[in-house]
Amino acid sequence: MIEKDNIIPIASDHAGFALKKFLLERLTDAGYRLKDYGTYSDESVDYPDYIHPVAKAVDGGEYEKAIIMCGSGQGANMTANKYGNVRSALCWDVEQAGLSRQHNDANIIAFPGRYIDFEVALEAVKVFFNTAFEGGRHERRVKKISEVRT
Repeated sequence: MIEKDNIIPIASDHAGFALKKFLLERLTDAGYRLKDYGTYSDESVDYPDYIHPVAKAVDGGEYEKAIIMCGSGQGANMTANKYGNVRSALCWDVEQAGLSRQHNDANIIAFPGRYIDFEVALEAVKVFFNTAFEGGRHERRVKKISEVRT
């Protein structure tokens, strides 16, 4: 779980900007503190320029969890998952958000900004940040995620 006094980093490209703006407003109104890593408009940008700094900060332990998005969610998610301590989950609904925490100990939630209902995304964020990792049999699996195999 994340307490309301913890800071939540959030980032998007131009295609995720409207969703990011919505989430910033609604989560701030609910009392959460967020750090906006950009982008700050819907002008075309490259998503890695905004996702890398957030993923690096989560990877390094500066933040516990984060929110990212781009048009399809795929590019943002792939970029974040380049970091060894990041487990970014692309979520399209609330159930996925909960399961990504319970079973995968995901620490970044990624959204498809062009393809998800904003209210669904808001509920998914709430579930993601308030669902604990179950551990147990899932612990063994999560440890294997970062193993490099050749």
